[in-house]
Amino acid sequence: MYQHETNIRVRYSETDKMGVVYHSHYIEYYEVARTECMRSLGMSYRELEATGIILPVTKVESIYKGSLYYDDEVVIVAKIKELPSYKIRFEYDVKRDDVVVNKGVTELVFYDANRKKPCRAPQEMIEKLKPHFESKKVIKLG
Repeated sequence: MYQHETNIRVRYSETDKMGVVYHSHYIEYYEVARTECMRSLGMSYRELEATGIILPVTKVESIYKGSLYYDDEVVIVAKIKELPSYKIRFEYDVKRDDVVVNKGVTELVFYDANRKKPCRAPQEMIEKLKPHFESKKVIKLG
């Protein structure tokens, strides 16, 4: 598994009349966390798109367990739990004060923009992720 934490602060414009973060902003938070997760691997969305591969979102899930408010400090943990093939799945924990207030999932498809069809994940990405998925065998002595 690979994971990366991204820190944000809730902006006033993201809240509704009740002072609570409006539900659609969580999807934007996922995008920020996903982008930074990829960047932490040494691959940016910009670099990926320059190769002709884009990542359209095909699935979004969001489960609300609490609320966020203006000026809250938030940590978004983005996790990749399996090596990508034609798609990549990110899971998110959105936390305030170490308490999960939202859980989310996005799935994206690797898509060759020039050929206009799905394609495999770039080998470079697989190679960067592979070490995080290799099991460490424990050898018992005696």
